[in-house]
Amino acid sequence: MSNHSRPPRGGHGPRGPMAVEKAKDFKGSIGKLIKYMGRYKFAIVIVGLCAVASTVFSVVSPKVLGEATTELAKGIMSKIQGTGSIDLGLIGQILLFVLCLYLVSALFQFIQGWIMTGVTQKVCYRMRRDISEKINRMPMKYFESRTYGEVLSRITNDVDTLGMGLNQSITQIITSVCTIIGVMIMMLTISPLMTLIAIIILPVSAFLLGLIVKHSQKYFKTQQEYLGKINGIVEETYGGHLIIKAFNKEEETIENFDDTNKVLYKSAWKSQFLSGMMHPAMMFVGNIGYAAVALSGGLLAINGVIQIGDIQAFIQYVRNFTQPIQQISQVINQVQSMAAASERVFEFLNEEEEQQTVENPVSLGEVKGEVKFDHVKFGYSEDKIIVKDFSADISQGQKIAIVGPTGAGKTTMVKLLMRFYDVNSGAITIDGHNIKDFNRRELRDAFGMVLQDTWLFKGTIMENIRYGRLDATDAEVIAAAKAAHADRFIRTLPNGYDMELNEDASNVSQGQKQLLTIARAILADNPILILDEATSSVDTRTEVRIQKAMNNLIKGRTSFIIAHRLSTIKDADLILVMKDGDIVEQGTHTQLIEKKGFYAELYNSQFCNAS
Repeated sequence: MSNHSRPPRGGHGPRGPMAVEKAKDFKGSIGKLIKYMGRYKFAIVIVGLCAVASTVFSVVSPKVLGEATTELAKGIMSKIQGTGSIDLGLIGQILLFVLCLYLVSALFQFIQGWIMTGVTQKVCYRMRRDISEKINRMPMKYFESRTYGEVLSRITNDVDTLGMGLNQSITQIITSVCTIIGVMIMMLTISPLMTLIAIIILPVSAFLLGLIVKHSQKYFKTQQEYLGKINGIVEETYGGHLIIKAFNKEEETIENFDDTNKVLYKSAWKSQFLSGMMHPAMMFVGNIGYAAVALSGGLLAINGVIQIGDIQAFIQYVRNFTQPIQQISQVINQVQSMAAASERVFEFLNEEEEQQTVENPVSLGEVKGEVKFDHVKFGYSEDKIIVKDFSADISQGQKIAIVGPTGAGKTTMVKLLMRFYDVNSGAITIDGHNIKDFNRRELRDAFGMVLQDTWLFKGTIMENIRYGRLDATDAEVIAAAKAAHADRFIRTLPNGYDMELNEDASNVSQGQKQLLTIARAILADNPILILDEATSSVDTRTEVRIQKAMNNLIKGRTSFIIAHRLSTIKDADLILVMKDGDIVEQGTHTQLIEKKGFYAELYNSQFCNAS
């Protein structure tokens, strides 16, 4: 495919309390997402029930396991005192029961994960499909006002972020909330005093965590910003390596990289140091909590208030109590990112669309190619009209050339003809029918295009030519290549028509690419052709071959040729001369030369000065 410029890509930073992007309208974005997922609500309810069931069985297990410890302790004491022995049978039954509880918990967890993964992937699949279909309905002005990366991020980064957050957040929130409630209940059944001691530790942990996050957040933000910058510098340096060497800018490039790298180093060091303090600080507070629980539990056990097994179960519950709180804090960040991603996706899906169909559309069995511009007036905005009053009658099979300096608006006429934009007033007709009376797809089926920027995709040469008409046979593809004067060079390549083009088609020359696109247009066999600067980026010898191929292409077809090299359009039936966005002259080459106007100036500047 064409190698469009891409924005610099940021790498993945180290984990830590990163700055999280937030949605402008959190409730609205989540509401739209819930509505979008409406068809999967039954599956999500099942996921919720499985998450609750899995948590309940998991929370009950430590208390039951504590009973085994209590029985073991009683048996050991009885054996020491000589009044009894360890009841291994009872302990075995308890352990077997605990195993069953854990197995059932794991089963429910597996079911909820399996269903939720399926729901998430279906939502992502549907969302990508909707975005892809939406792209085809979007007006050209949307894409001309945004970068490719901005549009592509909707279907890649945003959908991936949404899917990842959706898959983890729903079940994690349900599980964590159920775990906190369940663990709290089980802790209270063992000892309210020990529960109070365990809960007192939480504010201390939260305070330390907040303190560390507050100081490290700004460094993480700087780290992410400069990580993106340094990746951008590396990508730009690699892409423009030849230019850097040609202008002797190696030292300036290295200095720029070093300055950015130093900022990244300092921010990364500080952020990682502060983030690294989080775990030992939490461990320290947690160990104090365990010590306090163990001490109070030991005193209560000595006084016969609780059993030894209860202490073991309680310590497990303390660990299980703090873990879901940390998980919820992480999930909140995920939900924020998910809401921001879904907001951007739904913003895109709600963008204004082109009207694709009309009531009672014109349907022509065979388009002749008679085109008429009737007092056309157009501007990209109402206050800046660039085509003021243009009229032209073009008969079937005529060759129309559009010429003028760079930025004159030559491509604008093509955009109007194919209804990428609609005229402000006046009309454009094909075979006597206003182009607004056609369905857009049927209208554009009448046109074939060969552009200055060749578009070839990763695949064989045969597949790239066949893209013009997918049901074409191999023989028809080869015939089109011969008509485009491409067959000879194709057969000299390794594997000929079966040679695989790489992603940017760099394994063939620019002229060869152009011949392949002409072969594709010949195969498509459209009645009206648009050739946009098709020979501007090739040498003179290749231009002659392309010109021959183009002559075969336009034979018997109405054609519009945008050209800088005026030598290629001297035989045109009508030449439209554009300047400052308006058509200032029109006529044949001979008529325009005799006028000694703007076209004559252009022609003389190219040929008289060259000689």
